[in-house]
Amino acid sequence: MFALADCNNFYASCERVFRPDLQGRPIIVLSSNDGCAVARSNEAKALGIKMGAPFFQIKDIVQRHNVAVFSGNMALYGDMSQRVRWVLEEYAPSLEAYSIDECFLDLRGINNIDFDAYAKEISAQCWRLTSIPVSVGIAPTKTLAKIASKLCKQYPKLRGGCYMHRPEDIEKVLRKFPIEDVWGIGRRSSPKLKARGVHTAYDFTQLPRQSVQALLGIVGLRTWNELRGIPCIEFEDGFEAKQSICVSRSFSSEIYDVKELQEQVANFASSVAEKLRRQRSVASEMVIFAYTNRFKESLPQAYSNTIASFVTPTSDHRTIVAEAVHATERLFRSGYGYKKAGVIATKIIPEREVMRSLFEDPQAIEREQKITSALDSINATFGAGTIKLAVQGSGKIKSSSDNQSPHYTTRWSDIPKVSVK
Repeated sequence: MFALADCNNFYASCERVFRPDLQGRPIIVLSSNDGCAVARSNEAKALGIKMGAPFFQIKDIVQRHNVAVFSGNMALYGDMSQRVRWVLEEYAPSLEAYSIDECFLDLRGINNIDFDAYAKEISAQCWRLTSIPVSVGIAPTKTLAKIASKLCKQYPKLRGGCYMHRPEDIEKVLRKFPIEDVWGIGRRSSPKLKARGVHTAYDFTQLPRQSVQALLGIVGLRTWNELRGIPCIEFEDGFEAKQSICVSRSFSSEIYDVKELQEQVANFASSVAEKLRRQRSVASEMVIFAYTNRFKESLPQAYSNTIASFVTPTSDHRTIVAEAVHATERLFRSGYGYKKAGVIATKIIPEREVMRSLFEDPQAIEREQKITSALDSINATFGAGTIKLAVQGSGKIKSSSDNQSPHYTTRWSDIPKVSVK
C-alpha cells in the first residue's frame, strides 16, 4: 500500500497557524511582487477567486468580503512543510517528498492493521502537532492514493483519511473522477482522450492497452496500469541531487543602474552557492541572465545572458558571487530597464568527484572551505543573511511583499510572544 499526505490549502493554512483570528475568514496568498493569487482558502474559493487571478482584478472582491491578503512567505511555508514531514516519518519506513505540500508514504510491509483508521490517525496527529490540516489517502498505487486524498477534501465525514482498496469502491470513484484531474494525464492530454469519448478515469481504464500507448506513450501506460491497481511508478525515497539549480526573481520596478542589478544578482548567486553545498555538489558553469519588461513594449527590449566557467568545479561562496557580479557587468546595457534576472548553475557533479589541479594551493583551498563552512554555520544558527558579502548590499531582493507575515519559526525577532496574566 501507498499513502499520499496532502496539506489542504497549504500556504493559507500556514498563515492560520499563528493567526487563530483567521479561522473561517477568506485568505489568499500572492505570488512574487504581489502579482497573482497562488493560494486560496476554501472561503476564498467560494467567493469565486480563481487560481492565478491578478490581484488588481480581484481587489473589489477582497475589499467587499474582508479577504485576508498575504505576500508569499516561503521561509515559513518551507519550515512548516518540514514539521509535517517529521510527523509523517513516525508512520512509514520511507517518505518521498513530492512537493512542498505533498508527501508519499511507502506502507509496503506494514500488515494486519486497519488502514482506514491509520489514515485518519496520521491526519489527526498532523493537525495535533502542527495545526496544518492534512488529507491522507491510502491505496494500492500512488495514483490511486492521490485520488483517495482528494476524496478527503470533498467529504469532511472521512475525517481526513480515506482507505480505497476494494475493486467495487475504486470503480465507483473512478466513474465520477474527471480525466483531466488524474495525476499523469493533466489538461494537455485530456483533450485527446475526450475526443475518443474518455471523460472519466474509469473510461480511461477501459481503453485497450495498445490504444493508450499509441495516444500517451509509456507514461500514459503507467498511469493506465496504476488506475487498474498495478503499481508502476517507483517510490523514490533517496535524495537525488539536482543537475541544474536556478534562482531568479522579477523585480517590483525596473532596474536601470548596473550596481543595483549586480547587487540583486549577487544575492541570487549566493543562494545558488548555498544550494550547491547543501546537496554536496559543485558546478563548473554558471549562466547569468537579465531581461527587460516585455509587457512595456514602448521601452527598449533586451534579453541578455552570459556564461561564466570555472576551471575547477566549485561551490565556493565568494568565487560564485564574484563571477556572477563580473558577468552582470558584461551583459548590462545602459538605458535598458531590467525587470527580471537570475543565476543558473549547470554542469553539476558531486563534490567528491572534483579533480584538483597540481598547481592549486592546498592551503588556500582549505582556508576557503573553512570560511564558507563558518558562514553556513552562522547563517544556519542565526538566520539566512546574518553574514553576507558586501556586494550583496542589504541582502534583500527588490520585490513587493507589503503583506508578508512574520517569519514566526525561522527568525528570532519574529517568534510569537505570549503574555500570561
